[in-house]
Amino acid sequence: MSQTNILLEAGTNELEIVEFFLDEPGEDGKPYRGYYGVNVAKVLEIIQMPKITSLPEVQDPAVLGAFNLRSHIIPLVDLGLWLGKAPVEHREAPKVIVTEFNSVTTAFQVAGVNRIHRISWEEVEPPSKYVAMVSKSNITGVVKMEKRIIFLLDLENIVAKLNPSLGLRLDTAIDWGSEECYRALVADDSTLIREMLKDLLQKANFEVEAVTNGREAWERLCEIKKRAEEEGRPVRDYVQVLVSDIEMPSMDGHNLCKRVKEDPALRDLPVILFSSLITDKLRHKGISVGADDQISKPEVTHLARRAYDLIKAKAAAASRQ
Repeated sequence: MSQTNILLEAGTNELEIVEFFLDEPGEDGKPYRGYYGVNVAKVLEIIQMPKITSLPEVQDPAVLGAFNLRSHIIPLVDLGLWLGKAPVEHREAPKVIVTEFNSVTTAFQVAGVNRIHRISWEEVEPPSKYVAMVSKSNITGVVKMEKRIIFLLDLENIVAKLNPSLGLRLDTAIDWGSEECYRALVADDSTLIREMLKDLLQKANFEVEAVTNGREAWERLCEIKKRAEEEGRPVRDYVQVLVSDIEMPSMDGHNLCKRVKEDPALRDLPVILFSSLITDKLRHKGISVGADDQISKPEVTHLARRAYDLIKAKAAAASRQ
């Protein structure tokens, strides 16, 4: 099963997810089946179990080894083992989901794959505090179907924990103190990413307000717009840049960006999409909704530099009007 039917239009607040399942022993002796999902945009293909070669010095038992796929060596992670599920006997061979995000290719072994669903981000609920706790922050959203619940997995979080060098990073050798301080509104549904991004941007001399999804960011921008109108000042006096993830419950980053750029009072606000989904194949989506820039995680240093440049360019353009 190769990647097909990717949504061509951005800003509709829709996504497509690949539904797959993992089995574990149940209390009655029968296997219990849990259902999970991942954004189709991250999936390169779904294949049969390949021949695995062990990797030297791998400390995590969930990393089964690596395999060769068209001259690319790809590590394979047993997703059930990573999530702490006890193994069960399978009547059918497991499937392997090959993913690509943050310019990294990783494969995940699952018990099986069901189908692709097209849904609205409005249907994706944030995980409860209990679900987030027991899943160790590996679940970013919950989708309720007619007969089952699908948990959306934070595969970036899993890969970053397996390889910390792939996490967010800021070049600490840069002296940001000489730059003027600006205000940034950040939207990201991952608590870990949100707090790290807030901390790192503050080190780059930004004042940061962080929210958990695009809906909250849009509501905050509407509040700022109302205040600006009441006080007879431009929006840029209150916030100078919007940094948004793309995948978020309730409202995604593409839809948020489209709303901002279609609003006469907000359209000059620089919008940077900061996401693992920024790839050459998907960059056209951000362009179509008017994003001022698109940066792939985890390049926070580049994000801060581009934010400064965009803010100064917008200010210069405003002064000429």
